[in-house]
Amino acid sequence: MAERGAHLSSASLERDDRPSIFEVLAQDSLMASVRPALQHAVKVLAESSPARYGGLWRWFDEIYTALDLLLQHHFLSRTSASFSENFYSLKRVPPGAGGRLASLGLPRRQRWRSLLLLALLPYLRAKLEGLLGRLREEDDFSIRVPRSACGRLCRAFLAAWPFCSMAWEGWVFCQQLLYVFGRARHHSPLLRLAGVRLARLTAQDIRALDLKPTAASTSASPLSAGEKLRHFLSTAVGGVAVSISTGLSVGVFFLQFLDWWYSSENQGTIKALTSLPTPPPPLHLDQPELPVGKSECPLCRKARTNDTALATSGYVFCYRCAFAYVKAHQRCPLTGYPTELQHLIKLYCPEG
Repeated sequence: MAERGAHLSSASLERDDRPSIFEVLAQDSLMASVRPALQHAVKVLAESSPARYGGLWRWFDEIYTALDLLLQHHFLSRTSASFSENFYSLKRVPPGAGGRLASLGLPRRQRWRSLLLLALLPYLRAKLEGLLGRLREEDDFSIRVPRSACGRLCRAFLAAWPFCSMAWEGWVFCQQLLYVFGRARHHSPLLRLAGVRLARLTAQDIRALDLKPTAASTSASPLSAGEKLRHFLSTAVGGVAVSISTGLSVGVFFLQFLDWWYSSENQGTIKALTSLPTPPPPLHLDQPELPVGKSECPLCRKARTNDTALATSGYVFCYRCAFAYVKAHQRCPLTGYPTELQHLIKLYCPEG
C-alpha cells in the first residue's frame, strides 16, 4: 500500500508540474523568432555596407550556431533548461527524476542530446533548405532534362522533400494534440529523442538557482591556470547569457515585430529592391575599369551573349557569367550588393 501511495503521489506531482500547451508553444516561438530577426538585421547591415558586413552575412549561420551552442550549453548545465525554456520558468526533467533540482543541471547524456537537437539540428535544417533552394532555382533556370544519375537523384529529392516536410509537421501536430488531451508527456518529438520532459520550476528550484554558488567561491584551494581559464570562460558566457535574457525581457516585442516585418517583406518572388542605395558610377568603383564597348560583358570582357541584368544593381552581363558568379558569391560582381539567382533578369532585345 505504501508503494502504491508513493506511486500515486509522484504521478500527481508530475501532473501538477506539467506546463500548459500555451507555455510550451510560447517558448518554442521565442527562439524561432530570434533567428529571422537577427538575420534580417544582419542583412540590412550587409546591404548598407557590403565591404564591412558582407562576411557577417555570408557566415551568419555558422556564427549564430556557435553563439547558440554556447548559450544553450550554459543554460542546460546551470538551469536544466534551454534559453527559451528558462525564460518561461520551465526545466527539463530526465525520466525517473521528478524531484531533481534544476540547479544541478541535466545529466551528461541528456545534456548533450539536448544540445545537439537545440543548436545543431536547426543549423543542418537551414543548410539543407538553402541547398534545396539553390537546387530548385537551378532546376527552374535549366532547360535540359538531367540525364546523369546525380541529376535525377536531385530532382527526385526536390520532389520528395515537400512530402517529408509535411509528414514531419503532421507528426508534430499530432504530438501536440496528444499532449493537449493528456495522452502524451511530450509536446514535441525532439524532447522524446532527447530523453527528457518539460516541467514547471518549483519554489525549491528558484531558491536553489538564486543561491547557487560559483566554482571559485566554493573552492578553498587556489585555482590552477586551466581552472582559472575555465572559470573565466564560464563567467563570460554566463554574463552574456544573462545579458541576452535581460535584453529579451525588454525587447521581445521588438523581436516579434522584426520577425513579422521580415516575413511580410519577402512574400513576393523578388525581394523589395527600392530600399537599396543607388550604385555608384563605374568610375568610382574599386573594380578594374569597365570595357569601353557597350555590348561587352564586364566579367568575361567579350561580346555579351544572352544579355542578363542584375535587379540589385542594374548592370548587364552574359547570362552564363552572371549565373556562375552569383551562384558562387551571392553578390553583384561590381557593387557587392547581396544578390541571388532570382535577381537575374533576362533581356530580350529586338534585332536591329
